[in-house]
Amino acid sequence: MDGEQFTFGRFCLDLGRRRLLRDEKPVRLGSRALDILCVLASEGKVVSKDELMGRVWPGVVVEENNLHVHIWALRKALYEEENQQSYLVTVPGRGYRLVGLRNTGQQATPPGDRPGALPVTPASQPLAAPRLSIVVLPFTNLSDDRGQQYFADGITDDLTTDLSRIPHMFVIARNSAFACHDKPVSAKQIGRELGVRYVLEGSVRRSGSHVRVNTQLIDADTDAYLWAERFEDDTFDILGLQNQVTSRIALALNAELIAAEAGRPTKSPDALDYILRGRAAFSKPPTRGSFAEASDWFERALALDPQSTEAQSLLAVALVRRVLGQTTDAAAADITRADGLVAEALAGSPRSALAHFAKGQVLRSQHRWREAGLEFETVIASDPNAAEAAALLGLCRLLTGSIEETIPLEERAIRLSPRDARVGVWYDWIGRVHLLQSRTNEAVTWFERACSANAGQPFHHAYLASAYGLNAEYQRAADQLAEARMLIGDNRYSSISRLRHLGFGGTRDYWGVPKIRNLFERTYFAGLRKAGMPEE
Repeated sequence: MDGEQFTFGRFCLDLGRRRLLRDEKPVRLGSRALDILCVLASEGKVVSKDELMGRVWPGVVVEENNLHVHIWALRKALYEEENQQSYLVTVPGRGYRLVGLRNTGQQATPPGDRPGALPVTPASQPLAAPRLSIVVLPFTNLSDDRGQQYFADGITDDLTTDLSRIPHMFVIARNSAFACHDKPVSAKQIGRELGVRYVLEGSVRRSGSHVRVNTQLIDADTDAYLWAERFEDDTFDILGLQNQVTSRIALALNAELIAAEAGRPTKSPDALDYILRGRAAFSKPPTRGSFAEASDWFERALALDPQSTEAQSLLAVALVRRVLGQTTDAAAADITRADGLVAEALAGSPRSALAHFAKGQVLRSQHRWREAGLEFETVIASDPNAAEAAALLGLCRLLTGSIEETIPLEERAIRLSPRDARVGVWYDWIGRVHLLQSRTNEAVTWFERACSANAGQPFHHAYLASAYGLNAEYQRAADQLAEARMLIGDNRYSSISRLRHLGFGGTRDYWGVPKIRNLFERTYFAGLRKAGMPEE
């Protein structure tokens, strides 16, 4: 009923006034989080995710991540440090409920209280900032032509939209951000007033076809600069440039913010803390250690929230990555478990781009390249900034015979995320296209870049050994083959027959369709022979 009041611990929720108090002081909550809290209190029982989404977003199709963001905000708001507990709990497989709830009866709504209004938080009670919360301040136009302000505003708008697509990212709406325009206040004050942890500011200078964009990320708690980057280009396709710049900034910021949040100390970690730490591990170069670290964090997240689509999907991706990176001794078991996790994730969230990405990775590990490509296409349709999905789609195109489509997709991934931890792998895949098409000089260039980006990956060195061998640079070829053997930790590079067996020992699709397998035979294996790899 509208006038009902509920108490739990030190909290009091007044449904009539839509107000939450802690020790008789207002607790600031967003409207969606407050809606969720009111539903849970009025029901007084476990409420499923589907029911919450239907009642809080009636008639609107939203991603499950939206619910997770507000649940996380509520869990933090309802946490009591002295008792080390939150009054909002997850019931595995069923949904969410409030614990310790007492209905204390009716409370008349005082005259003048506007239904639906949130209480004003006193200046002494600053708004608690959610993790991964940011405001994109209007970019400053430094061009001589004041009329170019529209371009700077377009950068701001697109960047706000792109950041909003990132899971768990809380982005201040455009109108609130533009209200801060030209006000001489510090990032710390902006963060306090808007309730965000990070502030992004920037400038745009355009002269003819040349555009320069400078960006700075600021920690609103300390007023310290965390990251800065400059983007420059020459083009007459202004909209294309705008899209490219905002995509690159959003992807770079994603990595920076995840790393910053994962590094913050937390007294009582929850599933989101573990997910952020796992995603930070994903940002490291792909090695046995980083794969194991990511898997461990996602395992912990899943243990806390077994129904989390995000934890299920990310753990599946981590398991597949260590299989594909040849850093596990239980490849078959890892793939089987990843397949089961993806099935659960898609059953709970059939439109989740992350779950489809994980499905693509599982199919890729099973050498089902065409089906994997369809999953990566689904991801890109949902998020055009999905750099890794574009790169993986390029690999799928290569192994299904559409080799001419591979390099443009790898270049797209590199353009979107040039400092990605996986960029060495993308260089490698471009090198493979050149190698298979007997452009060995170009192949050498790209494989050398791959080795420079991640010297610890054995297959980069093996492909470089082959390319050197085909170029008659035999000593270099032998050195690279020795490096690959040292790094791999098993005997797959001991002979041609052993290496070929990886593909031909019952899993011929490892090397792609027959057309591509034949190219590998004529180039890759031929080059390894010249590098000194024996037949048996």
